[in-house]
This record gives sequence, structure tokens and C-alpha cells, in this order.
Amino acid sequence: MGQKRAIATSASEERLEKLLEERLNPGSNQEFIDKRIWDLFGETWCVMFTDLSGFSRGVAKFGIIHFLQTIYESQRILIPVLDEFDGILMKDEGDSLMVLFRNTNKAIQCAIHMQKACKRYNEGRSAEEQILLCVGLGYGKILKIGDTDVFGSEVNAASKLGEDTAKAWEILVTSAVKENADETTDFDFEGISEIPPGSDGAYRLVYTLEEAKWVVL
Repeated sequence: MGQKRAIATSASEERLEKLLEERLNPGSNQEFIDKRIWDLFGETWCVMFTDLSGFSRGVAKFGIIHFLQTIYESQRILIPVLDEFDGILMKDEGDSLMVLFRNTNKAIQCAIHMQKACKRYNEGRSAEEQILLCVGLGYGKILKIGDTDVFGSEVNAASKLGEDTAKAWEILVTSAVKENADETTDFDFEGISEIPPGSDGAYRLVYTLEEAKWVVL
């Protein structure tokens, strides 16, 4: 299975490289080549980026073993939630995950349940052992190259929201996610001023964490 995936990814990367090389040729029809690239690799997905709040400071204070333990524990409790909501884990780099979803509401519900899983895990644990999750979501047409990487404005926006802007417990989304989410009483959206490049708006998800609504101020 792993070998098949590697072959498929390699073939996709080679196809893309050839088209990009062709695009660089003097007099090439770049508009036509761009259309070919989007026809070959363009797909519509909801993309999630996660990050752990205060992680770098924790590594500096508690050392590399603590770093590895936190990554192991976060993936142990979060990946089963991804599976439950049909998320496809594309990458895990350090304390960050990149995940794809076909269904926007499943992505939102997954993010909420990931936060709830962290809340349960943190109960009774010391501050340095707690997992404090940040999440960013984007939605739209992206370039998906094999099963290893994705590119696009919504990818960049979700990465910025999840890895740079969001604080602990926050789920931040682009306007495209809000517009494509089904109406529900489980959560609401609240506009934020930090709008990432590639999106015309951004929102904080207001959701229920047990009995009370959790909003980071």
C-alpha cells in the first residue's frame, strides 16, 4: 500500500514538474498550461491545520523528551477523532497536523470534538502536561498533488489561522468555511479582525465545550 502511494505521488509530481517546465519556456501559453494543471490536480476540500499552543516554550523549558511525549499523546487522542469524522491526515510535522475533509460540517464537528478530547485529557493534569489545541479551517478548490501535499489560497489561509493566529481552544475559519457550513444550533460564528491573505474574511467558532460556550478573549 505504501509503495503504491509513493508511485502515485511520484507520478503526480513528475507530471506537475513537466507542466511547470513547459510553462517557463519563452512564448508558452501560460493560461492554457494553468488550466491543464487545475484540470489535473484541482479538487475541492475543507483543509484543517492544527497547532499546540505554547509548544515551543514548553520544549525550551522541559526538553526534547517532553516534546516527543506531547506529540505522541496529542496524536494518540486526536487521530481517532479525525477517523471518526472522515478526516484524511495528509501531514504531521512536529506539533502540527494537516487534514482534509470532503464535508465542511464534518470538519467543524471534528474540530469541536478534538477540543473536547483535549479538555477530557487535560483534567487532573499539570499545566505542562496539558494539550492546548489551536485549529484553522479553510474551504475551496486547491491543487492536490498525490497524497502528500496541497496548495492554494485556502490552504495558506487555514495554515495562518491555525498555526499563527489561533490561541488555545480556538477554532478559526475562513469566510468560505462559514458560507459552506450547514445551519446548526451546535455552533455560531464571530468575526475577527485578523484576516489571513487569500481570504476575504475570518471568523472564530463559538461552540459548546461541555455546559458553557468557550470563547477566548
